[in-house]
Amino acid sequence: MSGHSARAPMHDAVRIPPLGLPGSLDIPAEATGVVVFAHGSGSSRLSPRNVYVAKALREAGLGTLLFDLLSEEEEAVRAHVFDIDLLADRLSAAAEWLTSLPALDGLSLGLFGASTGAAAALVAASRTDIYGAIVSRGGRPDLAGEALPLVAAPTLLIVGGHDQEVLSLNREALAKLRCTKELKVVPGATHLFEEPGTLDQVIELARAWFLRHLPRTEKRP
Repeated sequence: MSGHSARAPMHDAVRIPPLGLPGSLDIPAEATGVVVFAHGSGSSRLSPRNVYVAKALREAGLGTLLFDLLSEEEEAVRAHVFDIDLLADRLSAAAEWLTSLPALDGLSLGLFGASTGAAAALVAASRTDIYGAIVSRGGRPDLAGEALPLVAAPTLLIVGGHDQEVLSLNREALAKLRCTKELKVVPGATHLFEEPGTLDQVIELARAWFLRHLPRTEKRP
């Protein structure tokens, strides 16, 4: 957009305070926003699907942050993997850290959640209005529970057409959301979108949603 000087691109291995959780922060020079990824249970910042989606979003001019929501010690405790409030706390900490970085001043924040990470993203978004958009891929938004009606950020739920149980749960969650919202079904896709071309359809939907709802904000004086 005019009126904004180009920032230097960033490609950094980072540590998210206060626990020093490892992550990868990549910001294109002309980024209009930053998408924070929330992986699902049993996954990590190295999730091949999220890495693939993140690369495509960067090519569309969006920054990305992929990071581990739990430490190695915490991952060893099975209950932590499904502790949605704890995972949401980690997303909130990452967002607070991002907004404190002078180099990212003026960029909107978005959330991309998969599986249980989608519930954590929605819970995190229910606590604040700093997020401009949310996308859920094969998510479990139902696990966000009472937080759903409190979410203000425009939310896109993407589910595989053959992921019947999760599709039903997403439809129920969609009815409870009061924000701008859509549910998109990818025909022929199962839960992990492993079928040829299905993850690319996710990318097209997510990219359009973020580019529509993550306008560049004015820099702080």
